Amino acid sequence: MISHCFQAITSEAYGVNSHAGEAWLAGRGHLPHPRRATFKQVSPARRLAFEILSAVERGGYASDLLAARAAPLDTRDAGLASEIVFGVLRYRAQLDYLIERYSGKPAARLDDPVRLALRMGIYQLRYLERVPAHAAVSESVDLIKRARKRSAAGFANAVLRKVDRDPVAWPSPAVELSHPAWLLERWESQYGAEAAAAIARANLRVPETFVNAETGRIQDIGAQAIVPLLRLERGQTFLDLCAAPGNKTAQALAAGVRAIACDIHPRRLAPLMALGIDLVVLDGTRPLPFRRRFDRILIDAPCSGTGTLAHNPEIKWRSQPGDLADLQARQVALLEQGRRALAPGGRLVYSTCSLEREENEDVVATVPGALVVETMRRIPGREAGDGFFAAVIMADTP
Repeated sequence: MISHCFQAITSEAYGVNSHAGEAWLAGRGHLPHPRRATFKQVSPARRLAFEILSAVERGGYASDLLAARAAPLDTRDAGLASEIVFGVLRYRAQLDYLIERYSGKPAARLDDPVRLALRMGIYQLRYLERVPAHAAVSESVDLIKRARKRSAAGFANAVLRKVDRDPVAWPSPAVELSHPAWLLERWESQYGAEAAAAIARANLRVPETFVNAETGRIQDIGAQAIVPLLRLERGQTFLDLCAAPGNKTAQALAAGVRAIACDIHPRRLAPLMALGIDLVVLDGTRPLPFRRRFDRILIDAPCSGTGTLAHNPEIKWRSQPGDLADLQARQVALLEQGRRALAPGGRLVYSTCSLEREENEDVVATVPGALVVETMRRIPGREAGDGFFAAVIMADTP
């Protein structure tokens, strides 16, 4: 247990001062009375996609939900469910524009299940070549019926039967690139119009899968570039202050360091138990409980995640400009506490998977300039993989 691991480090060395079942989400688990409603069989892939997209609307994350719920499906159904889920999230702005184009009604005015089923249907009809049109139409309509929106079934059927693959004159770059306008404007300001468009287009593509040769884990190629900046050596003490989900921790362990991994949430540390290292639940923005300082520290800070939108497209629809100030305050506090725990001659890496200046350069600017010895930036559409920022910071002179 993680609590036992906390006990393990109270030593002289460091001196510590659902399963969803078969119930439909839309029906709250109650099957309709057979005399009142009968439904065609909806494929497991489309049923799961609808459930997951509904859960994402309520704040869930598609990758986590698919990992938890797709296991019972065969490979083909799981693949189709994933394709629909991520396709709808990546192309949401285009799909909502097409709903209005084909129906004459703004997508925002439709009931949630109706809008969601229409997005799924239009995505399959326009963007997936191997899906039979009759299946995309009929099952999307049946999902609406199952969601107890039977009165909208005829409307949805009529809309979906108008869908074609003709070229579309999109009304704005935000719709064409399927990103919020405010986010595109920020990237244009920071990186230029061409780079901003390249970032957005990269976010619409299915991300390439990379495997870390040292750990055998699937890990984005951009994420793999962070740990080498620490210049780890065997026997060094290493603190991973925001360790979950543990890919970078495992990468550091391959260098032979003596590691402690921390996170604020116990459940997020649970997957790291297999690494066989000391785990500590703590809030890294507050004074750390270690008396001894560390040779190497990694702060892979919680951030907006705008560099990971190909993997996590829902982020772009739920993020707001005002979120950055709160994130920055936490990031500055993490960096301050991390620097206090760094041994003389030590090396700290601060990193984010954000493209935003507030979370990167502005945070690092709180450190005396002479101590920042290197920075790295990876931008989607320019480098392979997700977007990352990292700064290498040396310890203060004793």
